[in-house]
Amino acid sequence: MQALAWTILGVHATIIAFNVAGLVLIPLGAWRNWRWVRGFWWRLVHLLILAAVAAQALAGRACFLTLWQYDLSGNRNSRPLIAGWIDKLIYWPLPLWFFTALYVAVWLYVAFLWWRVPPRLPWHRHGH
Repeated sequence: MQALAWTILGVHATIIAFNVAGLVLIPLGAWRNWRWVRGFWWRLVHLLILAAVAAQALAGRACFLTLWQYDLSGNRNSRPLIAGWIDKLIYWPLPLWFFTALYVAVWLYVAFLWWRVPPRLPWHRHGH
């Protein structure tokens, strides 16, 4: 079970890194005219993941990955160093209302980016 908890922690950290990278790279890429930041499918996944995070928070629920990882981790005091470090990076000891406000604000920002830096629709060809 510990290996599965580690896997979930790794997946969770990867998703968080993807989401944070998108928050920075979309406006930077728009400013620098990077075409890839307008890719439809990754932008849609980014928008939907953050919508799910905000919806879970608005419903008063923690992320399901957080719950699974905590349930599977067993004795949290005997975690290896790297897992403990990632745990502290991801799980902040703050009240749920803080995360709700943060996640909704982040989703609103991503929705704004969808409008301000619109993705290319996959069924429309641009250019040549």
